Amino acid sequence: MNETLTRFERTAPTGSDLPVLITPASAGQLLTDAAFGLRHRIDEALMLAGGVLLRDFGVPTIESFQQFAASFGHPLLKYEFASTPRSAVSATGVYTSTEYPAHQHIPLHNEQAYTREWPMKIWFHCVTASPVGGETPIADSRAIHRRMPQRIRSLFEPGILYVRNYGEFDVPWQKVFNTDSRAEVEAFCRRAGIRWEWKPDGDLRTQQLCQAVETHPATGEKLWFNQAHLFHVSNLQAEVRESLEELLGIENLPRNVFFADGTRIDDAIFDEVRAVLAAETVSFRWQEGDVLMLDNMLVAHARAPFQGPRKVVVAMAEPHGNLGNF
Repeated sequence: MNETLTRFERTAPTGSDLPVLITPASAGQLLTDAAFGLRHRIDEALMLAGGVLLRDFGVPTIESFQQFAASFGHPLLKYEFASTPRSAVSATGVYTSTEYPAHQHIPLHNEQAYTREWPMKIWFHCVTASPVGGETPIADSRAIHRRMPQRIRSLFEPGILYVRNYGEFDVPWQKVFNTDSRAEVEAFCRRAGIRWEWKPDGDLRTQQLCQAVETHPATGEKLWFNQAHLFHVSNLQAEVRESLEELLGIENLPRNVFFADGTRIDDAIFDEVRAVLAAETVSFRWQEGDVLMLDNMLVAHARAPFQGPRKVVVAMAEPHGNLGNF
């Protein structure tokens, strides 16, 4: 196999090895056929760089992508306790990427870092590459933590309190929890350490204290690992924020985030956080057939706006978490 960091166009901070590029030794090799021989190189690259881009392999169907992802020894996961809309494209753990409008930018995040349970591995498969934009930018969570000002790290170390109000302004609770049963929702929340409240109109409010900085279980390294900048009200467009605050009140915003003790977080802090994320961002153009595999703790991902058709599907595996730490 040919492995290099320089044979594809990308933008990256100085010194970044992300992602490692692996291409086939011969034209037309199917990714599923190459999987066994690639395993050691991928595992090694994931620990060192955090992400691998598999390019120019044959990936003829979504089912073959699913088979490759499943070959790493862990059942593919269902998308539970969702924060964004997705649709299943197979019965075995393959989903669309987040179904937000094409003109919207989806900021960097580690998948499900707004919970106490998350997948350790995540795969992206480019079925259709957008002719304009549509990249999946990535960033090293270790480098983000190192670059983050110590003052902010100290403020976030005790954890982050996520508050969600489900309903017409966000994903309905029935879709988030994949059930219409209040009892099942309450059982999930009880197990996951989520406080819940059924409001008079029948909608649901939840609060969960989660990690903001985490330690990787294999490397022992500190990581910036949260979605506070996505959930904080400052992530809304100014006019949308003003309208929602006036209409709903700050306590009923679809989502927001607070310090561990429940105090509000100033917008200026997230200006600094977003500047660090931008400085560590790596971006490359998708090619049809590409498969990007990430260690979900070591590397965050995003989505750039795009024009024209785009189809990127996602699989996740190897659940991990810290349910007993809060």
